[in-house]
Amino acid sequence: MSRRWRISSFNGALLAAYFIPTWTVIALRIMTSPIHGFYERPNIAVALFISDHLQLAAMGTVRAAWLLALGRLTVVAFFALFLVFLCRPRIRTSGGSDEALSIALGIGSLISFASLLMAYHVGETAALRLHATELLLLLGTAIVFLVERPAPSQVGQPAPMGAAASG
Repeated sequence: MSRRWRISSFNGALLAAYFIPTWTVIALRIMTSPIHGFYERPNIAVALFISDHLQLAAMGTVRAAWLLALGRLTVVAFFALFLVFLCRPRIRTSGGSDEALSIALGIGSLISFASLLMAYHVGETAALRLHATELLLLLGTAIVFLVERPAPSQVGQPAPMGAAASG
């Protein structure tokens, strides 16, 4: 069995090491104090856009904040699932962890892109830089994931010499 790491798996693990703690802390701050957590630096563009353009009441703003937290926690959950699958060599080499990574990249890119557009629209340059950086991280990993060849199939390969003699 090959123990080699694919580039997309290693890149996804590095990406998960950033997104899991960062987005978990952001989501937990929103969950504990929805309005205060919603108006912190990582979410300020979304909060300003919602309050300026959608003109929601306080409870509507809280619901929007919880929806953003739920989206971030969903991405965190899929990155964590990807890391769990990555720990098993058989799943890693067969490409079984690719689905969890692709779902995390897709939802995370959607959240970052929407936040980027909202930051541009309200004129928040610090939030714009943050969301652009996160989006480029996610898209870079997605491109590596798409360009890299699929894992070779282990079904049709002959057994190693030592395994045939012992078993």
